[in-house]
Formats: sequence, structure tokens, C-alpha cells
Amino acid sequence: MPESGPSMAHADRGSRQMDTPIEWSQSARHSIPALTRAKTFCEAYGLRLPVVMAPMAGACPPALAAAVSRAGGMGAGGMTGDTPDGIDRWAKTVRASGNGAFMLNLWVPDPPPKRDPVHEQEVRRSLEDWGARPPETWSDAQADFEAQCDAVVAAGPPVVSSIMGLYPPDVVTRFRDAGIRWWATVTTVFEAEEAAAAGADAIIAQGMEAGGHRAAFDAAKGEIQLVGLSSLVPSIVDAVPVPVVAAGGIADGRGVASALVLGASAVIVGTALLRSPEAAIPSAWADALAHARPEDTTTTRAFSGRLGRSLRTRYVEAAGACEAPTPAPFPIQRSLTATMRATAAEANDLDGMSAWAGQSAALARAEPAGDIVQRIWIEATAKFGI
Repeated sequence: MPESGPSMAHADRGSRQMDTPIEWSQSARHSIPALTRAKTFCEAYGLRLPVVMAPMAGACPPALAAAVSRAGGMGAGGMTGDTPDGIDRWAKTVRASGNGAFMLNLWVPDPPPKRDPVHEQEVRRSLEDWGARPPETWSDAQADFEAQCDAVVAAGPPVVSSIMGLYPPDVVTRFRDAGIRWWATVTTVFEAEEAAAAGADAIIAQGMEAGGHRAAFDAAKGEIQLVGLSSLVPSIVDAVPVPVVAAGGIADGRGVASALVLGASAVIVGTALLRSPEAAIPSAWADALAHARPEDTTTTRAFSGRLGRSLRTRYVEAAGACEAPTPAPFPIQRSLTATMRATAAEANDLDGMSAWAGQSAALARAEPAGDIVQRIWIEATAKFGI
């Protein structure tokens, strides 16, 4: 087992160095339940800090995950669109350059979408003004989930996490037999209870503040299941017997400390890491995060057909206008917008790229990822007086 916890000198907090481990004070751990709970969670997963990277598909290069794990947290990879070879390469790269603590995330496949060729053509025509002509043909194909599961088992991460539903019982059993623990991402107490009953080892409580795709089990209910983290976490903690990991709008030590006090055992950070050099996102996206107020983000289906939280770009606003056609279902909308998104990213054009962002985006700093992780933990421990 890796060292059970970080250590940090109790000297002047203002002079703390980012490469100095943080001490889990024995007296503090026994007197502050939130820290005791976080310490126990870290020991169970071989972490030094209860900070987990969000599995941001398309923005989780191995360098970012490895940096988070070297800092004492857990790296993560969003593998929703990856092939088995891609999953294998990502895991091997992170394992070689990190500390071995990482999570892989797979989407639970949606039912096949109902096709409407007339409506799909309307969406396609509406996209023609965005710098790249949509494809002549588009697909409703989803990733080969069984092949992805095979690749996850072969990669052997400590943790696999689900989103958009629950893994089938045979998949849960297969992961468990391989020594891989399962964390289920949920957006409501009811979903959390279902996940715990299905055998999840931990619950990721995704508040409405979170950037990226919403985790609602029923895609149609995304808009009506927008629960804030401060209500969601304690309600789930009271409802399930497994640890809860808080996700959504956590970007500094205040957010970390608050989540732990509410009953979480660890936190997930995503948008907070996107301005780091390791994230390597387009500069227009990174720069926009620095100035984004909470109200400068919004939920939208415009990129993939699944609800997600993004910056209010020109495309997002246009796609949400009354005269615009409603987005096609996932994954058809994702296929229709693929050329636009890729072209915009290559041209560093914020207005056409999928610029996912949580509501605390402005708290993200342009720092190395390891420094970000350690800084927010230093800030959090200061809130507890240690």
C-alpha cells in the first residue's frame, strides 16, 4: 500500500511549498469527522489526497491524469468514444508516468435512438453556417461497450466509473472479479439508491454545477434533475451505505472543505484543471474560462444530443433560439456536429467548439495540474485549522 496520507509542516501556511506533502494531523483526524472520513477513503484507494480528476472525455490526456496522480490524487480517463486500443494506450501511458492511481470511465449505452430523417436534415442545414459543412451521412452508432469492457479489464485500473446509468450485473461481477472497484455517477437520491443496491463501491454525486455531460440515467430527464451539490451530497450520504464522492463546481479549497463537511469522502475536480498546461485544450477555451461567471455557463444538448453544461458560446445561443431546430438525439447530434467541433478546435474558434465548463470556471488557474491539486487541498485543510 502506498503511504497512507500526505504530510505537511505546520509552519506558516503562506510559505507552504506545493511539493511539500501535507500532514494528516493525528489530533485533527480524530477530532474532525470530515478529515477522518477522507483519510479512511484515501487509505482504501492508495491516495495521499482525497482529490479525483474528472474523467473529461476529449480533455483528459495521459499527461493530465498522471500529473494529478503524482500530486497524490487520482487521475481519470473518459473513454466514452475510445477503442480498446485507445484505452490500452491511455492506461499504459498513465501507469508508466503516474503513481498507479487512476480511474477509467465508460458511458452506459443508450437505447438506439428513434430516427427522424426530415428533422435530422433540418439540424444539418442549421449547422451549415458554422464554418464546416456537416457530413453528407451521419451515424447513430455508439461505442462497442463489450469491447470497451474487455479493454478495461485488461488495463486493470483500480477504479472504473459509470455514467448515464448502471452497468449490467454481469459487467459489475466481471469488474469485481478482476479486482476493479466500481463508482457510479448519479444526479438524484433515487439513482444513488439504485446504484448502491446494484453493488457500487462508491457513489459520485454530480451536482448541477458540474461541467460536461449530465449523468442522468434517463436522458429525457436531464433538465428536470438539476439538483445543486449542497443539497445532493448530504441527501445521498444519508441514503446509501457506501462512500460518496462530490462532483460539480469544486474548484478551490472552499469547495473541497464544504463537500467534506457535507459528508463526502472525496471530491472530483474537472474544470479547475482545464487551464493547466497538461490539459492542452485550445487557448480560446482556456482563456474564456478565466472570465466566466456562473451565469456564463448553461446546459445544452446542442453538441451531442445529451444534456451537458458548457460556456454560452455563439453556437450554443443560436442552437437554443426559438427558431432553431431541436437537437437530434444522442449520438446522432454528436455525429452531425463532429466536423464543426473539430474544425473550430483546430482554428481555436471558441464559438464552434464544445467548450464544456462548470459553474466555478473562473476559479480555474493557469498552473501545473499537480500544483492545482495540492493548492486546493492546502486551502481546504486551512479551513479546518490545520
